[in-house]
Amino acid sequence: MKVSSKHLANLCPIQSALLKEKVILVDKNDEIVGSETKENAHLISNILGKGVLHRAFSVFLFNSKNELLLQQRSTEKITFPALWTNTCCSHPLYTIENERDPVMGTKLAAVRRLDDELGIIDVKHEDITFMTKIIYYGASSGEWGEHELDHVLLVKKDVPTNPNPNEVKAVRYVSKEELYRLLNSEEFKVTPWFDIICRSYLEKWWDNIDNLVDVVDNTVNFFNEPPRN
Repeated sequence: MKVSSKHLANLCPIQSALLKEKVILVDKNDEIVGSETKENAHLISNILGKGVLHRAFSVFLFNSKNELLLQQRSTEKITFPALWTNTCCSHPLYTIENERDPVMGTKLAAVRRLDDELGIIDVKHEDITFMTKIIYYGASSGEWGEHELDHVLLVKKDVPTNPNPNEVKAVRYVSKEELYRLLNSEEFKVTPWFDIICRSYLEKWWDNIDNLVDVVDNTVNFFNEPPRN
C-alpha cells in the first residue's frame, strides 16, 4: 500500500506519532478485513486507488439542558483542521483487542478518546447509546481524506471538560435552534460527517433525546462513495 512522506515533515511530533496507530479496515458490512496505519488509511491515493475503508466513531454528547457539545478541531489535525464538528470523532484501534469488538469496541474507544481529546473522564461505556452507522467519503486538503464506516454514538450527561489543545481548538454548547442557524451560515465550517449526520438524523434524535429506543437504526447507511481511479 502506498505510504506518504511528502507532508509528514510539516506535522507536529504528536500528530505524526498518532499516524502510526493501526486502525481497523472493514468491508461495507462492517466486517473486519485487516488493519492499516492511520496514515495509510487517510491517504487519498489509497482511498481512491484501493477503496480503503476503516471503522470510526462519532460521539454526540448532550448536557441536561439538551445542549450539544461541539468541538473545533485543532489546526494540527491532518484532516479538516480548524473545522467545527461533533463532540468527539476518532477510531477504535486494531491493536487494542476489545476495541475490535463490533458492538462494544467503538464505545470503549469513545471512552478513551473523550479523555484524550477533551479531558472527559466521567463518561463510561454504559452511558453511550449506539444510534446508527454511516459510510461516507470526504477529501480534505492536500493528500489526506476520510473514507469511514462511522458508528454514531450518543451520550446525555453533564461533564466537566479540559480540552487537549493538540486535538481541540475550542469547544461550545449549542441548542438545537442555534446549531441549525449556524449550519446555514457560510462562516461556520463543519466536517463532512457532521454535516451528513446533522442534516439526515440529528434533529429527530434531539427531539427524542430521552426516549431513543424508537429512533435507533442498526443498518449501515450509505452516503457519498469515493470516485475510483
